[in-house]
Amino acid sequence: MTAQARALALAGSWRSIVGDYVEMTKPKVQSLLIFTTVTTMYVAGDPSLGLVALTCLGGALSAGGAGAINHALDRDIDRLMKRTADRPVASGRVSPAAAIVYGSLLGCASFALLALTVNPLAAVLAMSGLLGYVLVYTMWLKRRTPQNIVIGGAAGAVPPLVAWAAVTDGLAGTPLYLFAIVFFWTPPHFWSLSLLMKDEYARAGVPMLPVVRGEGETRRQILLYAVLLYAVSQLPFCAGAFGATYLVCSILLGAAFIAGAYRLMRQPSRRTALRLYLFSLAYLALLFGAMVVDARL
Repeated sequence: MTAQARALALAGSWRSIVGDYVEMTKPKVQSLLIFTTVTTMYVAGDPSLGLVALTCLGGALSAGGAGAINHALDRDIDRLMKRTADRPVASGRVSPAAAIVYGSLLGCASFALLALTVNPLAAVLAMSGLLGYVLVYTMWLKRRTPQNIVIGGAAGAVPPLVAWAAVTDGLAGTPLYLFAIVFFWTPPHFWSLSLLMKDEYARAGVPMLPVVRGEGETRRQILLYAVLLYAVSQLPFCAGAFGATYLVCSILLGAAFIAGAYRLMRQPSRRTALRLYLFSLAYLALLFGAMVVDARL
């Protein structure tokens, strides 16, 4: 092998390693978390670009650390599901120990960055999200109860709290409403996806709702949570945190979510489940975007 070929092979190897470590942080999942962080910060006040960047970086490090540890702890499950079988730890490209050390270092870096450059409250809240995802969801609930995503979803609802604390150095009623919105959004969002992956979850022995209670009950629960989400999304307006712009957007988006959930219950198919899953992503982004528009008008 020539020197040039060796250099190319080495460069390709390093790119592969870097790609695996980036993948373990689950960047696609993080994009929506970061969006809710940024929008909440601009609802809370007038943060500088530097503060927004530091808060987002701290949040990304925390979520990335949780994701890396999750890759290590769930490697046995991941190997049994087509969607996750090629993940770095499940496939053997990264050792479980390396993933746990990497995730722990990211979590510590997040805490240090937020505590030193933002404020201690934001650091503690971000760390609570990491610990909740790893200890409560991954290690305890995921393999034990079909309500895993309901209770464990609290970890994914932490970013608005971190964002509000970063801007105001405290918490109030409004960020708790935003936390509740993400909390009640998580079950119908994730259960729509789980309907598409029921057989894989069953093969891996993960007690997701469609596996344990059946697809019909899952669709009913999705509709129930869509209605609950609509009700919760009205609380910020009722409390005076937002005005007419948010109210109109929340009503239209909530009605569309309920309609999609009802359609899924009446016309069960993979297509309607996928459409509702994709809409749920747009729903959260549009709702938080409407908050910023309302706050800035």
